Amino acid sequence: MPKNSIQFQKGFSIPEFMHMYGTEKQCRERLFNIRWKNGYVCPNCAFKSYCELKSRSLYQCNKCHHQTSLTAGTLF
Repeated sequence: MPKNSIQFQKGFSIPEFMHMYGTEKQCRERLFNIRWKNGYVCPNCAFKSYCELKSRSLYQCNKCHHQTSLTAGTLF
């Protein structure tokens, strides 16, 4: 029987994955860093200062008050 190439592909082990993404905070930080590599930039006006709205998990631009989430406009 031939070897299943998908089954033996390189990737994360379960312990490695849990170490990187095991908590909600870790997942949010990773998504933030993927979306805004050089820090937050407002998708509406490109301003770089923001505040977090804790009640709704949104980021709000301090200049134009545009609100966005980590997953807005993404596959998620």
